[in-house]
Amino acid sequence: MAEKQMSFLSHLEELRWHLVRGFLAIFVIAATLFVYSKFVYEDFLLAHRNPDFITYQLFCDVFSFFNMESAFCSVTFDNTKLQSLQLTQQLMNSIWTSLILGFIIAFPYILWEMWRFIRPGLHQKEIKRSRGFIFVASLLFFLGVLFSFYIIAPISVHFLYNYQITDMIENNFTMDSHISLVTNMLLGVSIMFELPVLIYFLTKIGLITPPFLKKYRKHALVLVLVLSAVITPPDVASQIIVAVPIMFLYEIGIYVSKIVVKKQNSNV
Repeated sequence: MAEKQMSFLSHLEELRWHLVRGFLAIFVIAATLFVYSKFVYEDFLLAHRNPDFITYQLFCDVFSFFNMESAFCSVTFDNTKLQSLQLTQQLMNSIWTSLILGFIIAFPYILWEMWRFIRPGLHQKEIKRSRGFIFVASLLFFLGVLFSFYIIAPISVHFLYNYQITDMIENNFTMDSHISLVTNMLLGVSIMFELPVLIYFLTKIGLITPPFLKKYRKHALVLVLVLSAVITPPDVASQIIVAVPIMFLYEIGIYVSKIVVKKQNSNV
């Protein structure tokens, strides 16, 4: 009993050091980003306020190709500056944003630390099969980052900055509202892009099956639309644009689930 207890405690100690290294990676990256906050904000987080942002130009070219008028060909932002209404707002926003971006950048390393922790409990065949896990999960995650940054964020920013009920209401946006919009989308969409990985593990442990995923496909669509509404602004276009690739990944997840079940049956 004592040996098992020591073994359990040693596992907890090992887990603690994996978590410490993961948080340390986030902190180091966040500290670096904090030092270069001006560059991070002007060239990344506030880049969608630039009328010459690449997505606006691309959308304009696409609509022009089909001889269609588009607001993306004349993007303007009347309010040139965002407001900081509290004494500590810029400092706290910079710290919090650096931590979020630190997590995003450190994501592959965090996955690697998780894999190192569970690797001793895997069989040799399972270790070989799981070697591509970090690459696939990281690829999906950063595809979500790129998709949200170059597609969802510019559409949302353009729509919300130009939406006005009446001229009697003046838009004076705060920096918190803009930065929160961008970072929430970056993190939320990227996590949702991990759907095939989640389906793989749930199938692996027997919680879901391909018939189950097919049966509840419509329910999954509703759930995806709800999650899209949470992480995107309240405009239908952004929600649909997010939902489409997620449902595509859901279909990929069904295929992945079939492969997992097929391999499990062949090993019986």
